[in-house]
Parts: sequence; structure tokens; C-alpha cells
Amino acid sequence: MRSTSGGPRVLLRRLRETMAEQVSAQERLDKIVVLIAANMVAEVCSTYVLRVDNTLELYATEGLNRDAVHRTVLSAHEGLVGLVASEATPLNLNHAQSHPAFSYRPETGEEIYHSFLGVPILRAGNTLGVLVVQNRAKRTYVEEEVEALQTTAMVLAEMIASGELTALAQPGAEPAARHSLHKTGAILSDGIALGHVVLHEPRVVINNYIAEDLPKEIKRLDSALTKLRADLDRMLERGDVAEGGEHRDVLEAYRMFANDQGWSHRLHEAVATGLTAEAAVERVQSDTRARMLRSTDPYLRDRLHDLEDLGHRLMRQLVGQDHAPSREQLPDNAILIARAMGPAALLDYDRKRLRGLVLEEGTANSHVSIVARALGIPAVGEVPNAPGIADPGDAIIVDGTSGEIYVRPSAEIESAYAERVRFRARRQAQYLALRDRPCVTKDGQRVELMINAGLAIDLPHIDDTGSAGIGLFRTELQFMVGQSLPRTSDQLALYRAVLDAAGPKPVTFRTLDIGGDKALPYMETVIEENPALG
Repeated sequence: MRSTSGGPRVLLRRLRETMAEQVSAQERLDKIVVLIAANMVAEVCSTYVLRVDNTLELYATEGLNRDAVHRTVLSAHEGLVGLVASEATPLNLNHAQSHPAFSYRPETGEEIYHSFLGVPILRAGNTLGVLVVQNRAKRTYVEEEVEALQTTAMVLAEMIASGELTALAQPGAEPAARHSLHKTGAILSDGIALGHVVLHEPRVVINNYIAEDLPKEIKRLDSALTKLRADLDRMLERGDVAEGGEHRDVLEAYRMFANDQGWSHRLHEAVATGLTAEAAVERVQSDTRARMLRSTDPYLRDRLHDLEDLGHRLMRQLVGQDHAPSREQLPDNAILIARAMGPAALLDYDRKRLRGLVLEEGTANSHVSIVARALGIPAVGEVPNAPGIADPGDAIIVDGTSGEIYVRPSAEIESAYAERVRFRARRQAQYLALRDRPCVTKDGQRVELMINAGLAIDLPHIDDTGSAGIGLFRTELQFMVGQSLPRTSDQLALYRAVLDAAGPKPVTFRTLDIGGDKALPYMETVIEENPALG
């Protein structure tokens, strides 16, 4: 299977032309497998697509029996194709039939082909399908051929993710890329929200995957890497970065990865296959994400986050976005999805448009969860690969009462949740009607009901609820949501605002409750045998 003249770059250009043709989805897919087989001198090229029922369906082939298309269906773990899908890594064999995972399907006629190379079709770390080439001769495909097929799979990933293949599917067997998704996480903040996805760290939109000028793309990549490393060096040398502590440790880890020769080599290899610099970064990140998400080692999974952040920085530099898009321009009914975020970042968003929050990390006691509850924003945490499960603009439901989220929900689920939201709104209206009624028990004893507070955003609730005052003002929250120790003048301003908002109503300020489970991001955590004793 030696590539023809021009190699993968010629193939990528031809694929781009095919993608632009005004033909049906099946015709386009049929042309793509023919192009791949011809370019890579393979006797077989087949595309399998992962379906919503967690099976893999043969969608197109060149070389196998054409009658098997849309008839051959494997479970997600069945056969060599299933192994590639479940492991999300390439499989390169010179005698496929001797592999213990080989599954014989007589309708395909593939038993005469011995060599097998399968690569996962990946997007944002998610497997969308499998791309396979086969030959009769017993041989192991070289590394350049594996790279070429992985690069080609990126083009197929975008085609599948666009939803173009949905029209070819039977009801209930649609491609998994755009299907309804149900996940369960940890409850961070009560409530129900229906809206559309906004990514806290938006994925960079790649408009051009195929390089026109390879030396230019290598130069762009080298320039971006140099700038990234210099930026990290400057951040570590700045006076406001402490000599030790978590912040510096994170930056040191970033610098280590940015200078890692293995990472740089993989990026250059991806460009060499014919990709633009930004497409090369996306391909390396997607491959790494897919492998590390399947790792059971918590250390490796933590390192994935470092690589993710580094990759985002590098891609933004390549496309000229030094910073993430403005957080003030939110669509209506925005549901924010993030790997992790601090309370100050959440407060940066337009609260009138923000309806819900989904996090990969975060616990009910985390600082961002406290702020979400203060804002009345339903939130769910501990959702694996949260930023990778949805695209910006996707419909989503966040159920902060059960810890469930629904991405691209069905009409039935959306209707049921819309009714639940209306019911909660009616219940809130009933509570509002009781606001000004006196708090008296049945035997005539007067009771004072007060609110808990801790942030300036809580103060309007004094009037909203008709409370008799603030029964507990949690002074520690001002210290927890900031990036540095609040000055005395800041504290004075906050406490004055609290008293002004309360007017004649009483306020009970709690003495500062820091330590134990309330760690400050800018102070070194002291390990104590019983930190709750203070």
C-alpha cells in the first residue's frame, strides 16, 4: 500500500473538491472511499459509522461486496473494527484473520484480504466511526501510511459531524455524532434550565484543513510554538507569580509540555501529511484526548487538562485569537459548558442571559457552585469530557434537581421539561403571593424568617423574599471568589452595601470562616490533622 505520486496532500486536495460537489451524501461517501483506495494503493477502503444504538454500520466501501453497505452492522466492541472504535487507536495487522478479535462476516467477502489498517474517526475526543484499508498481501503498513489515513479520517469526521449522513439512516439507527445524549453528573445547584450551548473555552473554528504551501505551514507552526513558549516564560518571570504554590506549579507544567520535543514532533508530522498548522494541532489534540479519556490513571487524566489548555492557546495564536471571545455577548438562554472554572469567571458572564452551567470538574462545595446557587443558576458537575459532548448552539437541558443533562433532546423530553419549568414558575408565583403575609404560627406565635447571604448579588433577595433581615452573612465568600486577598477598603465597602440594603432590618455577620474545606486559591493550603478546629 504505497501512496501514489503526491501522497496525502494530493488526496486531501481531491477530497476537498469532492466535498464541494453538489451530489448526494451516499455518492459523496462512495467517491471518497474510491479516492482513498486509489491514492493509497489499497484493494479495499471502507467507512463504518457509529450509530445511536452503539453499533457500527458499513456506510461505504471500495473493494468489498457493495451489497453489504448498510447491511453489515457490528456491535461497538465486535471484530477488528469494533476494537479500533472502542480503543480509539489505530490497528495495524499483517494477518487480520489470526487476530483474536477478527469477526467473519460472509456478506462482505473480506476473508481474502490479510493486511488490515483501521483508524478511528475522531472529533473532540469522541469516536464517530472507523476508516479501514485492506490488501491481500501480508504486510505491515508503515508509519507514514498510518499518519495519512488518520489525516484523511479528519475530513470524514467533519462530514459525519455535519449531520449530512443522517438522511441515509433508518429511524433509530442514525449516526451517533448528532444524536440525543443523556449524561448524569453531580448536583451543584438546584433548578431546571433549557437553552443552547455556549463553550467557556470555545473550540477554534478551522476553516481550512488542507495546506496549500507546506513550508509556510511549518513556519507558522514554529512561530506559534516560539511565541507560546515565550509567553509562558514571561508569565513565570512576572512579579505577581509567587515563588511557589499551585499557580506556579500549573504554569511550570505548561512550560514543560510546551517544550516537550515529542509533542512538537507529532505536530510537525501532522503538518507533513498535508494539514494546515491549526488542523495539525486539532488532530494531535483529538488523538491525545481520545486515548487519555480512556485511561484509568487519574494522573494521566489530569495531564490531559494541561495539554488541552496548551492546545487551545496554540490554536488561538495560529488563527489570530489571542483571547477567548467576549463573555458579555451571550445568546438568549445560554447554557455554559466548561472543563472547570472559578467563581470570578462565572460572574463575568451576563447573568440575564445565562440559564445553566455544566462542568467536567466541580463539587457541590466548590466556590463556583456557591456562586451558581447565589445566582439561582442550575448547575451539574462531574460530567466526563463535558466540553467535547456538544457543539455551540446545540439544544441542551440541565436538570439541577437530579444531576441529569440532555444534549440535543428529543421533542418529547423537551416538551416534558418545558412543562416542569412552567410548573416551577407557577410555584414561585405562589411563593411570591405569600411574601408580604405575616409569619405567624397557627397558635399565634410570630416567627422571623431571614435569608442567608454572602455576596453583593444576594442583597436584592432581602426585598424579593420579604425577609426580616439577614440571619447569616457569610463573610468568607468575598475571600473565596477573588483572585487575591481583599483589601480592608473592599471589605468595608461590601459591609456598608449590605447594611444599606438591609436598612432597618438586622444583619448578623459571621466572623471569617476560612480553612478546612474553604481553601483560598491565592494562599498556601496548610495540611492539618483536624483543620476544622481552626
